[in-house]
Amino acid sequence: MFKTLSSTVLLTTLSFSVLAADKVKFQLDWLPGGDKAPVYVGIDKGIFEKYDLDVTINQGRGSTEAITKLATGISDVGIADISALMVAKAKDGVPVSAVYSIFSQAPHAFFVVDNGKINSIADIKGKRVATSPFTSSNLYLPLVLEQSGFSEDEIKLIKADPGALGPMLATENTDVLISWVTSKERLISQAKQAGKELKVMPWHEAGLEQYATSVIASDKFLEERPEVAKRFIEAYAEAVEYTWANPVKSAESINKMVPEVDVKVATDTINSIYDLVYNPISKSTSVGQFDAKHLASTWKWTSLAQGIDEASFNPEATLNRDFLPETK
Repeated sequence: MFKTLSSTVLLTTLSFSVLAADKVKFQLDWLPGGDKAPVYVGIDKGIFEKYDLDVTINQGRGSTEAITKLATGISDVGIADISALMVAKAKDGVPVSAVYSIFSQAPHAFFVVDNGKINSIADIKGKRVATSPFTSSNLYLPLVLEQSGFSEDEIKLIKADPGALGPMLATENTDVLISWVTSKERLISQAKQAGKELKVMPWHEAGLEQYATSVIASDKFLEERPEVAKRFIEAYAEAVEYTWANPVKSAESINKMVPEVDVKVATDTINSIYDLVYNPISKSTSVGQFDAKHLASTWKWTSLAQGIDEASFNPEATLNRDFLPETK
């Protein structure tokens, strides 16, 4: 009788614990990989569970789709490029807000074979430059070239399938490749197979100072479940810290949940984007925070790239500062 009663009490307690966890639907902006590590770490390492959260992941195909899924209530919180959110807010007033900065520098970059021929962005003038037709980098390309004193008309722009870009550079069928720093390790590996070394020239070094990947959330979620949102952001911040302190273990967390993601590739990606997360911008406030001056710079570049009047939108309207982590 006592054993039966104890078992019943135990089962009831366990059931209550399961029911007590608040469900949160997380929206990716692209395929799983090392740059998406924190949400997988949060689940696998029990960080979300510690904050009484039951987090599930929805797959995504771009920042615009991620923003739409949040605006329509398919997901509660997720990640996307804050520039895409700024445009969506400026044009349509979408009910989605940024609540945590992950990349405080943009990931856009030029990749070249390190053979001494191209040593600066100025040296790209007159060269063959390959890019994907779909990347947001194309919007900023004319502005970055202008910073170096020439125009897009003075390069030979080639648009090719994303999967073909790495081999094109490795075989020198293009002089320059446009890609994100998140692809750095994959491109380096492809070049090594062809006996080549690569040089990376991040665009922020040419003045493209802007925030990029950020945690964004449905305004409805923030308004109706503010305590859940606050716990999620606290947990996510803890997962971010764990990720870059433990890149191999974090990569293993992704692989455990998504076996097709290679542990070494994910580890290399996590290491390669460290400077996008931890840099003078994030250190001046703290990871997760948004500096007003850098946010204004982000909108300046975004509005120029999109042909939007800079004065027509206040970039502060992109954020909900009530949920940002404390400045350290």
